[in-house]
This record gives sequence, C-alpha cells and structure tokens, in this order.
Amino acid sequence: MYRSHTCGELRIAHVGINVTLSGWVQRIRNLGAMTFIDLRDRYGITQIVIDESCPNEVKEKVKELGREYVIQISGEVVERTSKNSKLPTGDVEVKAKTVKILNASEIPPFTIEDDTDGGDELRMRYRYLDLRRNPVKSALLLRHRMAQEVRKYLDEQGFIEVETPFLIKSTPEGARDFVVPSRVHPGEFYALPQSPQTFKQLLMVAGFDKYFQLVKCFRDEDLRADRQPEFTQIDCEMSFVERDDVLSTFEGLIKHLFATVKGISFDEPFKRMSYSEAMEKYGSDKPDLRFGMEFIELSAMVKGKGFRLFDEAEYVGGICVTGCAGYTRKQLDELTDFVKRPQVGASGLVYIRYAEDGIKSTIDKFYPPEDLINIAKAMDARQGDLMLILAGPKKKTLPALSELRLEMGNRLGLRSRDVFVPLWVVDFPLLEWDDEEQRFFAMHHPFTSPNPDDIHLFKTDPEKIRANAYDLVINGVEIGGGSIRIFDRQLQQTMFDTLGFSRDEAEKQFGFLLNAFRYGAPPHGGIAFGFDRLCSLFGGSDSIRDYIAFPKNNAGRDVMIDSPSTISPQQLDELSIEVKKRNQ
Repeated sequence: MYRSHTCGELRIAHVGINVTLSGWVQRIRNLGAMTFIDLRDRYGITQIVIDESCPNEVKEKVKELGREYVIQISGEVVERTSKNSKLPTGDVEVKAKTVKILNASEIPPFTIEDDTDGGDELRMRYRYLDLRRNPVKSALLLRHRMAQEVRKYLDEQGFIEVETPFLIKSTPEGARDFVVPSRVHPGEFYALPQSPQTFKQLLMVAGFDKYFQLVKCFRDEDLRADRQPEFTQIDCEMSFVERDDVLSTFEGLIKHLFATVKGISFDEPFKRMSYSEAMEKYGSDKPDLRFGMEFIELSAMVKGKGFRLFDEAEYVGGICVTGCAGYTRKQLDELTDFVKRPQVGASGLVYIRYAEDGIKSTIDKFYPPEDLINIAKAMDARQGDLMLILAGPKKKTLPALSELRLEMGNRLGLRSRDVFVPLWVVDFPLLEWDDEEQRFFAMHHPFTSPNPDDIHLFKTDPEKIRANAYDLVINGVEIGGGSIRIFDRQLQQTMFDTLGFSRDEAEKQFGFLLNAFRYGAPPHGGIAFGFDRLCSLFGGSDSIRDYIAFPKNNAGRDVMIDSPSTISPQQLDELSIEVKKRNQ
C-alpha cells in the first residue's frame, strides 16, 4: 500500500494514528536538530517532521532528498506546536518512522509554487510540471466540477449525450477547417468539425428531441487569449421549440452553474437587448453591462458650426465619464494616444470638461459655452464630469468608442471580476455583405432561420433580414450563441441561393441535410457555449489556457511535444501528398 491517506486529508482528529503518505517533496527546511518536509499531492500538503527521536536510517535517507522527489513516508500523526492556519492540514504533522524514495527528480526548470519564476513558454514546454502548481490544478478542478454540473442539469432536463464524428466533410463557410488526408482515398480529405452543427440537426430529424455534448471543436484561425485551435463546446439542440423555450432552458443552465459552483443567485430573468440597440448604445454586440457610459449620438446638434471633423463625419458620438473632469492634460493625452492606436483606429479625441470653474473643451473655438452646455445636457453630464467624443464613419467610430468605453471602465475599476451581468443579445442580422467577394455571408451559419416577419425580404432587401438568433454575453464576453434553425427544405434552398451557392454546390456540400428534410424534420433550435471561456470567466481569468490541460501557444504550437511537425517522406507518399519546398 503506497498510502493510507492523502496529503490533504489529515486533521486534528487523526492525532495518534499511524499513516502512510506518498507524494512529491515541495520544500525541505533543515533546522539542524529538526528537518521539515512539505509533502504534496493533488489533495494538499502535509508537513513531515524528522527530529532526534526518529530512526537514524530516516535521518540519513532525508539527506538524499531534493525538490520534486517522489517519496513514501510512514509515521504518527501529532499535533503541531506551531500551527499553520493557511493549510487545511495545518493543525497536524507526521513524525516520520520510515522514508522511502520512490523516484528521484532532477532540479525543475522553474519553481513549482503558486508564484513561480517560470515564463509562459517555459511552463508550457514543461506543462506536466506546471500542472502540479495550485493555480493550474485548481483551474482544472473547477473545469471538472463545471462539466459535472452541466451534465447533471441537462440530464435532469431530459437531454441525452450523443457523440458525433470528428472526421467529417469540409465546408466553405465560417473559419478555416483543419483537414485530414485520407490514405485509403488518395487525393481526398476529411475535415475536423468546427462544430457538430449539421449532425445535431440530423439528430433532431431522427427524433432525439433533446441532445447535448461536451465536444471538441477545431478552427484554423488566428489565436488570442480566449481562442485555441481546439476548444470545447457545450453543444445543445432541442426540437419543437421557439426562441423563448431555448433561452429559458439555457438561462436555467447558467443560473444552475452560478448557484452550485460560485454560490451566486440571479433572481431576475437575464436582460435582453437587440443587436441594433447594443451597437447604438455600446458599439459592440457583446457589451459589458457592469457599468454605464452609454453612447450619446451628437451628430445633428454639432454639425454646421465650422468644425470640419464634425461637419464631415457620418457619426459623432461620445460617453460621459462621471467625476473625471479633473483629468490632467497628461491623462487626456494618454487617452488620445489610446484611441489613435491601430487596434482602435480613431483619428483623434475631443473632450469637454465640466469643471467647477466652468466648461472647457478642445473645441472652444467653434462652440461657445452655451453650445457646450447643450452638449452636456444631451449627454446627461453634471458638474465634475468628463465628456469624451469621437467622430468619423459610423462602422469605424462605434467600435472605437466601444474600446474607449472599456478602457475608461478599466481605469476607473468598474469591471470587477466578482460582479457578473448576463445579457441575451437577440435579432442579429441574418446576412452580411462582403465587398471583396461581392456576395452575402451568413453572420452565424447558413442553417440559421430568418425572423418569420422578414422572410419576404429575401427578394427585395436581404441585408435587412433579422436572424432568429441569440448570443449569451457575460461581462463583455460572448459565452455562447445559437439560433432557431431552418427546417424547411425550400427555405434552406433559398438561403443557399442568397449566399451564392449554385444548386450543384449546395447539393455537394449539404445534400445529406436537404435530403433529410424530405422526411419530416421538426422545428428545432439550439445553442453552443464556449466551455473553456465559461470556465475562465468563473475562474476570474482573461485567458482560457490554464483551463485546458495541454493548450497551444499563441502560434498554435504545442511546445511540449513539438507539434505540428513534419512527417516522413514515406508517410507523405502513403497519403499521396507532395510538399512544395519553400524558397530558402
């Protein structure tokens, strides 16, 4: 028996019993007459003590130990004279009677402690060591608990978990596919699924009216802190439902997770906001509602005063920042530099300070005090407030103003990780026009149903069609999204026609789905949540990496196993693949 108890299990009630523990040496403190070892396993840390009364062979064996050695100790649980209130096991220690080295360890490349000296790349190269650290271990334990609660809730709601294929057909819409060459079928390729979308719809045709899956998905796209080439979705679909049925069911799931995992209750239904309202008020389809600063459009009232920037702008709008009229010139210059960054893209920043000694602005030359007072009234500004205004093309200025709003929220400490404000964003556009390709693309995917009231617009004005789609946003992060699906073959064909698919292309790509619709497809809809993002939100992190056991870096590489990597010429031949050599 390697152990009778874990290293996080012992308490004052265990005093006087003999135990056997196994784990890793976290730290050794040699005080001369006494030596203390912090022994660690997944469950916690127990202090081991070796004093003069311990057997000589134990004292000699301890001299051989180093950090991260795997050892087994046996001894008596005793009460500590100097207790450690920071450890659950801090009331006791184990007086060693035997010590056995199960495996030695080289000196780790970084300290395996909560505050480590290892950089991101180094820790990812030795991820198996990084996983021993409490913050990463706790993140994965949180992920495990959330997965269990997801399954528990959905099972109680009558959903069944069904696995769908990983080797599927490449589709032209959405992000780039990862493709897998077929050895048996030379020149042909599988694709890894970006989502199980068509398969879960087929499950609805098959009569499995409540489906879910915690499923791996794959997208070959540029990476960010909240993106990985492979990620996990809580993928769900329901039959015989309308939009409100779906929102109610999965609002219940999110409330269940908050209640059971974080002890947070939401008594009121989640707020709902249309896409157009979100864009007009916050410049984003995933607004952070932990704070205000709604946009105020000023275009009509500021034009015609001789200020060229405003006169020529399609859109002029701003935010009112409470209590910041005292911002210094240096602080305002910093904000101007911020909005001019390429990632934000504004040409400049206009400010109005409503100070105690009067109202002052960078545009005093064009707007007398009474005009500035009217602007302040329009923005609901009070004495002591700061107004920040941007101008330019509307599609460019709204997102820039959104970035400025979030920056002010950060600077003023208004985006607490301990506050959660969920929001359903609904009524997205069904289609978006691509100038480069001169055709429409589906904003979500080609299987999203149009709002029934807008179907007639396919013939006259497709860009105005609203989708019967919805996203769940929490604290400015898109946590999940879905839609009521098209289940009528003719309407699906109309959608493909609008997207520029020829009949042959639609048949080649999605003929299996169109054929399934011939045999009694029920009304259905669903949603998919980004499980990694949800975990990082619950864990209070901006990055999803620590909530994935073995993540990729920002370049999409696994530096631990050195992947992706080349394969042998023999494998390439078997797959009928010829690799073009790059010019040196």
